[in-house]
Amino acid sequence: MLITTTENIAGYRVLEAKGQVFGVVVRSRGLAGNLMAGLRSIFGGEITEYTSLLEEARRHAIDRMVKNAKQMGGNAVVMMRFDSSEIGQTMSEIVAYGTVVVVEKLST
Repeated sequence: MLITTTENIAGYRVLEAKGQVFGVVVRSRGLAGNLMAGLRSIFGGEITEYTSLLEEARRHAIDRMVKNAKQMGGNAVVMMRFDSSEIGQTMSEIVAYGTVVVVEKLST
């Protein structure tokens, strides 16, 4: 599946727009991870426990978005974006969203 943050895909023509698609993931760091992150925040710098949590959540959100796009009959997602928010103080919601399209490769 082709995924792009742009409206068009170089070398392809959009034949049909199928509609909006999204993939949602809500994650929580365990107690040990929250404790380590809390300690790191005292001294400053990158909090790797949360960085890895968000990277993994984004990958899963994209996977879910692609699954939904395939179910809608598309072979590409254009204008893909991420959105995130906090739920309480321990959970993060990550949403990957875009427009499902059917594209064909341009002949050269």
